[in-house]
Amino acid sequence: MVQGTTSDAGKSTLVAGLCRVFARHGVEVAPFKPQNMALNSAVTEDGGEIGRAQALQAVACNLKPHTDFNPVLLKPSSDTGAQVIIHGKALTTLEAKAFFGPQSQGYKAMALDAVMTSFRRLRQQYSLVVIEGAGSPAEINLRHGDIANMGFAEEADCPVIIIADIDKGGVFAHLVGTLALLSPSEQARVKGFVINRFRGDISLLQSGVDWLENYTQKPVLGVLPYLHDLHLDAEDSLIAAPNATGNIAQQKKLVVLVLVLPRISNHTDFDPLRLHPQVEFRYVSMADQHQPFPAADLIILPGSKNVRADLNFMRQQGWDSAIFKHLRYGGKVIGICGGYQMLGKMINDPLGIEDKAGSSAGLGLLDITTELTANKVLTQVSGQLQLNQQQVSFDGYEIHCGISHFSASIISHPVTIFSVDHSGTTSGAMTQSDGQVSQDNLIMGTYIHGLLDNPSACQLILQWAGLEQAQVIDINQIREQQLNRLADVLEAHLDFEQLIGVIS
Repeated sequence: MVQGTTSDAGKSTLVAGLCRVFARHGVEVAPFKPQNMALNSAVTEDGGEIGRAQALQAVACNLKPHTDFNPVLLKPSSDTGAQVIIHGKALTTLEAKAFFGPQSQGYKAMALDAVMTSFRRLRQQYSLVVIEGAGSPAEINLRHGDIANMGFAEEADCPVIIIADIDKGGVFAHLVGTLALLSPSEQARVKGFVINRFRGDISLLQSGVDWLENYTQKPVLGVLPYLHDLHLDAEDSLIAAPNATGNIAQQKKLVVLVLVLPRISNHTDFDPLRLHPQVEFRYVSMADQHQPFPAADLIILPGSKNVRADLNFMRQQGWDSAIFKHLRYGGKVIGICGGYQMLGKMINDPLGIEDKAGSSAGLGLLDITTELTANKVLTQVSGQLQLNQQQVSFDGYEIHCGISHFSASIISHPVTIFSVDHSGTTSGAMTQSDGQVSQDNLIMGTYIHGLLDNPSACQLILQWAGLEQAQVIDINQIREQQLNRLADVLEAHLDFEQLIGVIS
């Protein structure tokens, strides 16, 4: 099990890299994260959802994502509440005290049972399970009933290595302090440390490594270098676009803005744009509220875990006015999932699925009305994207609570973007229309996530947005290259002889 001294210490990346190393050496390996809290999720082959990091780790293992890889997923819908997803299915929404307070015993027992059931299944199917912790095991206020870090490690009786990020500073204090806050049995379970994101001359660090090993009597299993421009799916943090170099920097680029909502979800939808050499990509957030809204060719409204609250936030920032102005000057707009719902006329939440029950007027840019329902749509899809009298195939997924209804005129004369095959249903595959393009061809909305991961679909959307000579990039190929690059670095800088001894 890989645990970290802090969030973003490098746990997800190290697990993904280890999975790829072992997989390419012929080991039957699977990833596992007992409990995850993230808004970026992926739909699995068995019709559930898991954290995006575990979906990436499955790819590293040459496996398809499965709900057993992340049996408990918490998706925050407010500062104090989160949707609880067990084995891929949403059960309820709970406040923080129900997770961690005195009333949490019922949840903890249910979650632990789900976690151990999945873990036992994986142990039966695979030779090796590489487990990712969450946050830090030293969060003493969360120790009671813990299923995410040492609580799970003790229950499953697995060895632990701890990773720390030296780039943030204080790496030795992080490691020693974390170890000091563990119980004696947990300290004995820790078999070594990994120092992550080191820059510079490794010889200058050696005296510190020697001191750490002598003081803790634990080995440092490796010091990993800072990997510049490592492009892998991020679970939580929004990553800026890489700097362009060479002739491509002189070319005319399509300027794309993505609005950062407080509950933005599935932002990995935009990785192909962020990495595209002909796209000037930028996130617009609350931090930019005192700056003029940037000029752009394309504005994207992303998915959201709390659509009505995020729509209200958008209006508070004045982004709705900026979108209307952008459209008056001929700019293009895309709404995906929750962003698609925001583009419609009305969003109704009579059951209080995402927040307090009620209704909110949408931006009124597309002729749809949305009602949030208790039944969550979770499905992998394929179909045909049709834009500008062109048609290309795509694969993607849907993950939403809302059902959107077109007006009678739209149903009679639909502007169909997608013909979607929903497989795995009791009625078999069926074809239906999804999404809408405005009559002036400036606005597009869809429920489909992962659309831009398809090279031809990404190219067609960029052409529709104004980049006539759009290049084709394949994010799946980039992902494979980066996983192999990561695995090469781990093989060069980790002591695998010691690590295999830990596993054995």
